[in-house]
Amino acid sequence: MHIDHAATASERRAGIIAVASCLPEREVTSGRLQESVAAASGLPLPPRVLERVTGIVSRRAVADGEYASTLAVRAARTALERAGLAPHDLDLLVFASATRDMAEPATAHVVQAALGSRAHALDVTNACNSFVNGIDTARAMILAGRARRALVVTGETPSRAVRHAPSGAGQLRDGFAGYTFGDAGAAVVLEAVERGGIVDVDTETHSEHWRVGGIPGGGSRHPRGDEHTYFRGDGGELRAVFEKVGTSVLDRMRRRTGLDWDDFRHVLVHQVTVPYLDRFVELTGVPRDRLVVTVPTLGNMASATLGVQLDRVHAGLRPGDRLLFVGLGGGVSIMTMVWEKA
Repeated sequence: MHIDHAATASERRAGIIAVASCLPEREVTSGRLQESVAAASGLPLPPRVLERVTGIVSRRAVADGEYASTLAVRAARTALERAGLAPHDLDLLVFASATRDMAEPATAHVVQAALGSRAHALDVTNACNSFVNGIDTARAMILAGRARRALVVTGETPSRAVRHAPSGAGQLRDGFAGYTFGDAGAAVVLEAVERGGIVDVDTETHSEHWRVGGIPGGGSRHPRGDEHTYFRGDGGELRAVFEKVGTSVLDRMRRRTGLDWDDFRHVLVHQVTVPYLDRFVELTGVPRDRLVVTVPTLGNMASATLGVQLDRVHAGLRPGDRLLFVGLGGGVSIMTMVWEKA
């Protein structure tokens, strides 16, 4: 367990001053996805099983020639425009995503080259918590005096890890969680602020569960072979882990900050399926009207999920409004971040 208090009242804080997101144009319905999987595999799938089990009606998917960096660059340009900044105004660029363009170099350099920035550029990767981890990394660099202004971007294309032609029921079951995936990008600009900003960060990590799910290919264990490029995981086991340990970090946040659910304008939580989100509400007591629900029409967007949700509500926020970010990532890690609009 690691607890990180973002700042005391007398210290400056890092705040989010601009937000943007990017969704690919191509929409893939669960019905169409199920038809293609059934046709490619020859497996007899029950009618509308993908939609009924996940609650996901549709999701977005990148086209040929679109990559993780493509979505990140589009979101980044919009965020910079909304902040009234140029790329050369940045000191730090963090690409924070579960998806990368390639194993090496860091995708941050691909994004930076497209933007024309000269900032210090690096990648941060931690499954679906990558974007929140990237924001926390940028916050720490700003508070340490290492950067004045930072751009954190994500580009997620998990649709490319979906097994569209399982060879049997076993492969279908192992890769079923992949059918929830949707692609998206997001970006935020951070700088030091005198009021509001990121006021609390907390994390909890249970790495003994790292085998529960993931994409094993691309590293030194499985550097080659298409078989290792598909997402594999036990969704039920992963859900059980989060149910067992996920509420404690929320309880600590509420005790430490003195904030209750009614003190937050919105609660942004990583969303895997509709039943999973329903279970989160049941376990935590978070009022459903505080949630920004995206999963039915956009699916599981990996680390971009919270960025897309933030972009959807950001324009309607007033100074003093607080948001709670709740990140859930394979590995397994849970993360909370309290942000107050300046």
